[in-house]
Amino acid sequence: MLSKPIGILIFLILSMSCKETPQIVITHPIETALEATSTKIKNVVDSIKLHEVQLKFTRIRRENDDVFFTDYNFQTNESDYFYPASSVKLPIAVLALEEINKIPDVTLYTKFYIEGDTIETTVAKEITKIFAVSDNQAYNRLFEFLGQDTINQSLHNKGIKNVRISHRMSIENADNITTKPIIIYMNDSTTRVRERRSNEIIKPLDLHHIKKGKSFINEDDEFVNEPFDFSLKNYYPIEAQHEVLKRIIFPEKFKKEEQFNISTTQRDFLLTAMRSLPREAGYDKTEYYDSYVKFFMFGDQQKPIPNTIKIYNKVGYAYGTLTDCAYIKDSTNAIEFLLTATILVNKNQTFNDNTYEYEAVGIPFLAELSRQLYDQELQQKKQ
Repeated sequence: MLSKPIGILIFLILSMSCKETPQIVITHPIETALEATSTKIKNVVDSIKLHEVQLKFTRIRRENDDVFFTDYNFQTNESDYFYPASSVKLPIAVLALEEINKIPDVTLYTKFYIEGDTIETTVAKEITKIFAVSDNQAYNRLFEFLGQDTINQSLHNKGIKNVRISHRMSIENADNITTKPIIIYMNDSTTRVRERRSNEIIKPLDLHHIKKGKSFINEDDEFVNEPFDFSLKNYYPIEAQHEVLKRIIFPEKFKKEEQFNISTTQRDFLLTAMRSLPREAGYDKTEYYDSYVKFFMFGDQQKPIPNTIKIYNKVGYAYGTLTDCAYIKDSTNAIEFLLTATILVNKNQTFNDNTYEYEAVGIPFLAELSRQLYDQELQQKKQ
């Protein structure tokens, strides 16, 4: 059981959450997981407010040919901002598949070149790199291919309202609202040019905790003694991440207008990329071990992931925030569930200084939390 002080803290947090958003409650699976005696859980639970934890767990039940969901939440609140980092690469990947379907004679394997880039590539190659090692340049190329307006409007049209993708990653002028011209190679002698596109001006977000910490290091490598402002950054809350994942894994559970407009072949390609391990995509398995971008279940270890467990996911980590959004399936024990989680690990409350507790606190927590939930599902199967 939780110690009395921790139990009171969680009760108070839940009470406050329920007043703001009545549907947000802690229920049995998550509560049981947070009661685990493992230090990997307790290290976070003992200071849970500091870590800004948000969790969403979906239990999946199959009956005949239908699928049923039971959702459980802990502190999920779309008004409480966290930096999503690379987790935004999942919607960009699936929307890139939609985009090529709008262009006659263009496929996953059609070559294209972005003005000023160093390589010619394909949508297939960039999606593979996004999921195998979370490649930032791959994301930037697909971001350029789409543009902010297409990204956000497409998600909103599918009923995923609380999301705003505004910038590229790890480059100068990341939030430039004008995309670059793109040359598409139709064949050896024919090309098609997509002209630059201008997108809407990015407006500052007005959310709780949009300014974080006590200080930060600015772009000139100077220490600034004030909170870090995330108001122009990407916004992709837990509920939105969960909804994107559900639409990919279980499209049949949604109305046609809420589904992603991709073919069966494209969806199969996307699912393969999502579950593939770095070594399966040709990366060195020593540097890019199996759990390199899979925090749940195996993130705190570097040994091979069993072939019987498939994790279809996208992680994000930056500015001290770790996020994972995953569909986990164990074919041997007929276990499957969805889990989305985020945690902040920034003890010194200074942002952009690259001093975060990813390996010591954050990843061990996410790995152990998911194992606890998996074990609960396993025990249910045995009853």
